[in-house]
Amino acid sequence: MIDLKKIFILLVSCFFFSLAQGQDHSLTHKKLEPETLKYRVMFKWGLLNKKAGSATLSLTHDKNIYTSQLAAKSEPWADKIFCVRDTLNGRMSYDGFKPLFYEKIANEGNEHKHDIVKYDYSKSPQINALCSRKVYKKGVLKIDEDKEMSAENRAVDMLTSFYFMRTLPYEDWTAGHIEDIDIFSGKRKELLSIVYAGKVKLEVNGVERNAYKITFKFTSGGGKKTSDDMEAWISADDDRIPLRLEGKLPVGKVHCILDE
Repeated sequence: MIDLKKIFILLVSCFFFSLAQGQDHSLTHKKLEPETLKYRVMFKWGLLNKKAGSATLSLTHDKNIYTSQLAAKSEPWADKIFCVRDTLNGRMSYDGFKPLFYEKIANEGNEHKHDIVKYDYSKSPQINALCSRKVYKKGVLKIDEDKEMSAENRAVDMLTSFYFMRTLPYEDWTAGHIEDIDIFSGKRKELLSIVYAGKVKLEVNGVERNAYKITFKFTSGGGKKTSDDMEAWISADDDRIPLRLEGKLPVGKVHCILDE
């Protein structure tokens, strides 16, 4: 059976869980204009290459902050196996995409999860976050917990990480460069190591694009691997848009691809 829950964890937890908190790189970035990016999630196993879901990422402006939302859902055929309706909401400052608020609302099978992360910068350079998590199974509350987490210099969540990724100085790196990053969720803090593979050519929707290729490696605080490695390709231009993500499943692979 296709593990569709894993597919969407890879989508929602990878593009966004995949890049994460960072150190102070003294990077600059241009102010992003409102945008909407659409992705399709493909399941590939041998000759089978079937669309399993889709996601839309939108960015808008508010008073001195960005607001962003990611909405992901499984296809009707996949709903019969494992229905997924996930939404991530976030607010970030214009200054370096600093996260201010993060929320994940996940409806996966018979589970409903609600995570919230609220940031506190009053003790800089330490960043504190109050993280709450509720998990319902078949309508019954099974988990209800609050945690405090902290990081030094900079911290992000699964949504802010998408934008932080777009500020990294790939053009100054050489193949083999490794960047270690922390990330918050309502559940825990993890360490992500970003391994830069170099600049490559990538075909996207029939068009050849220049892209930076990177690999994500995930570990817990004790150094234990928490997920399989994943690969991503980011456009090698001023927009730095994630073009493609690939991850392994117990059977086959999942590809998340930018739509036209």
